[in-house]
Amino acid sequence: MATNPKGPLKNPPAVPATHQTLFESLVELIRVTSTNLPPDVRTTVTSALEKEKSGSAGEYAMKVIQRNIDIACGVSQPLCQDTGSILFFVKTPVGYDQITFSEVCEAAVAKATELGYLRQNSVDSITGQNSGNNLGPGTPTIYFEQHRSEELDIRLALKGGGCENVGAQYSLPDSRLGAGRDLDGVRKVVLDAVYQAQGKGCGPGILGVVIGGDRSTGFSYSKKLFLRSMDDLNPDPRLAELEQQIMQQANSLGIGPMGFGGNTTLLGVKISALNRLPASFFVSVSYMCWAFRRQGVKATANGNIKEWIYQ
Repeated sequence: MATNPKGPLKNPPAVPATHQTLFESLVELIRVTSTNLPPDVRTTVTSALEKEKSGSAGEYAMKVIQRNIDIACGVSQPLCQDTGSILFFVKTPVGYDQITFSEVCEAAVAKATELGYLRQNSVDSITGQNSGNNLGPGTPTIYFEQHRSEELDIRLALKGGGCENVGAQYSLPDSRLGAGRDLDGVRKVVLDAVYQAQGKGCGPGILGVVIGGDRSTGFSYSKKLFLRSMDDLNPDPRLAELEQQIMQQANSLGIGPMGFGGNTTLLGVKISALNRLPASFFVSVSYMCWAFRRQGVKATANGNIKEWIYQ
């Protein structure tokens, strides 16, 4: 048999009969996440549409976005041709078999790709070869945590490449922007990230911002912030105020949906802080597009869905 000159593709692992329920639940979680935005996101999009001037390009763009959301849900098809990076955030009971979960998760991703809920998005960075099933080094990405509960908490975010491209990381102080090592400096660099992203990233966007940490943990934690509900309130009053300030100032820039102009440049801002080294002060900004594909389930240890989280 001739070998593939570009290297072998990864086949999905076989699913043990004992984990069939988990497999089916993960496929369904992927389907719902890819095709149906949760109510908190839908409500935010509707509110943004109402703020756009009648007859404006911004209103037209928001109407197209809303129509796309409705159609995708109605026919159970992906919201976007780029179904994005596949990011699982999983909390398991103490001692749970995470290796088997990962294998079942890979099988579910391959099946969801076969069914058309995910597009074929995983490409070998050296050869350019598409795996065809979204499996390969780094895809899917699974972040595990243990918690003192007997149930599984499984959350999924699908993050498109366009919005990933306009993420940014700053090191304070930043003399170019006059940004010091304080919350006002954070405000300045986040607004710069918004300004640099205009017309790109499929806005209006949602920001996940982490103050502190190192370069790796800052970006990693900034994506976890997308698990917050759109309408929640930051428990730290200083950060809650900063979130609102950035929202108001960003939406006054006139960039608008898709960069066409208007009142809605951002749909939301979520900020958190990590401890840092004295020598470093990073601000990491992850940008999520309007197709805010994020959903989650609480399930029994064998994978039977008990509750949808974002309802």
